Amino acid sequence: MVDTKERQAANGTPTVSYVGPDGIFIELLHNAECRVTTFAIAVPGEPVRLEPFVDLPTGERLVPYSATNNLIATGCVLLPSAVGHMGSKSELLADIRDYLRRYVDLSPVFEDIAAHYVLLTWVSDAFNELPYLRFRGDYGTGKTRALLTVGSVCNKPFFASAASTVSPIFHILEAFQPTLILDEADFRFSDATADLTKILNNGNLRGLPVLRTITNKRGELNPQAFRVFGPKIIGMREQFQDRALESRFLTEETGRRPLPPHIPIHTPDSLAREALELRNRLLAWRFAAYGTARPDSSRLIAGVEPRVNQTALALLSLIDDDGLRARVAEALAGEDAARRSERTETEEAAVLAALVEAFHEAGVSHVRISDIAERVAKSTSDGFDLAPNPQRVGWVVRNRLRLQSRKSNGVFVVPATERAKLDGLAARLGVPMKSPEISPANESERHRVASTTDCAGAER
Repeated sequence: MVDTKERQAANGTPTVSYVGPDGIFIELLHNAECRVTTFAIAVPGEPVRLEPFVDLPTGERLVPYSATNNLIATGCVLLPSAVGHMGSKSELLADIRDYLRRYVDLSPVFEDIAAHYVLLTWVSDAFNELPYLRFRGDYGTGKTRALLTVGSVCNKPFFASAASTVSPIFHILEAFQPTLILDEADFRFSDATADLTKILNNGNLRGLPVLRTITNKRGELNPQAFRVFGPKIIGMREQFQDRALESRFLTEETGRRPLPPHIPIHTPDSLAREALELRNRLLAWRFAAYGTARPDSSRLIAGVEPRVNQTALALLSLIDDDGLRARVAEALAGEDAARRSERTETEEAAVLAALVEAFHEAGVSHVRISDIAERVAKSTSDGFDLAPNPQRVGWVVRNRLRLQSRKSNGVFVVPATERAKLDGLAARLGVPMKSPEISPANESERHRVASTTDCAGAER
C-alpha cells in the first residue's frame, strides 16, 4: 500500500533548494544506501525536521527530486544525506583542511583559499559576485584529483567536462543552482565551447542570465533565460585569451612540487565517505551561517584593480583570522600584479606608450598615427606580435584604446583633446605617464590662454 504522504507528494514542483522570505530553508537530502530523497527543513528557532514535501503559503507544493533521477543516482550531482553536527566554524575549517591534505597537494595559501571557497559555495546565494577556483597544469599534475577532492565537499557539486553536451548543462545549472566542476576546460572554437564560455563570462555576477533559443511543442520560438550564477571550479592546461575572464579566477598551478608520499595515487573509497560526512556538516553550517554571510567592505584589498576586489570580497568576507586574510590578500595582490605586468607587453600598451611619448615631446595639437607607428617600430623588441604600420596602429588606437582619430591635412591624427583619457589608460596598462615638456611655443600659448581667461574674468 502506498503511504498517504507519498500519495500527497506525487504532484508538486520538483525542488532542490529553497530559501523563503520568512527565513525557512528547504534542502534536498539523498540517502544512496536506502535510495530515497527527502527535504531537510530549517525554520528559525525550531529544530531541523525532515519532510517528504512542503506546502508553501502560496499554495504551491514543493517535492524532492526522485532518488532515481539519473543526475542524483549516478553521482553526477552530489548531495548531503543528513544534517550533520557542524561544530564550530574553526573546527569545520580544520577538518576540511585535514581532508584536503590527505588526498591532494596544495600550496599552503591555496589550501586556505580552497577551504574557505568550500564554505563560500554553501552560502554563495547570499552574495552577488563570486570568484572562480582553478587548477592549472599539464596532464598528470593532479588537476583532476584536485577537482574531485575539493569539488566533492562543495554545495551540490555538478561534475561535467568541456566535452559534455551543452544543453543539459544549462538546464542543470538552472534547476539545481550547483557548484559547477568543469574538467579539461581548454576550449576549442565551436558552438558548444562558445556556450560554455558564456557560462563562465556571465556566471560570477548575479542577474546576468544566458538566453538560449528554445521552441515549444507547437514549434513557436520561446527564448529562455538560464541562470548561470554560482560558484565554479575548473581544471585546465593553459589560460584563456580573454583577460577579463582570466581575472575571475583564483588559480593554483599544479605539479610544481614532488607528490608527497602520503597522498594515494589511486582515489580511495575513503574520499567519498569523508566527503559525504563533511557535506552533512556543511549543510548544518549553511543553516547557521546564511543569515550573517554578507560582503564586508572593510576587507577590500588596497592597491589592486577594482575587479580583484569585486570577485574576491565574498571569499575574504568569510575569512575571520586577520593574519590568514592578510596572507590571502597578499597572494591575490601578487596575481593582480602579474596580470598588470603582462598587460605592459601587449600591443595596446606599446601603442599607448608611443602616444604618451609623442604628446610629451611634440607640444602640438595632435600626433600623427604614422609617427606613433614609427615609435612603436623603434621601441619594440624582435618577435613582438605587432606589424607597426599606420593601419594596424590606427586600428589599435580606435578599437583597443578607444581613442578618437581624425584626418588633418590628409593624414590621420590623434587630437590633443584625447590626452585627458591617457591617464586612466596608462594606469590600467602599466604605462608610465610623463609631464608635458614646455617648449617656447607651448609657453607662448599658455600665456595667451591665461591672458584670455584673465580678460574674460575681468569683463565678468
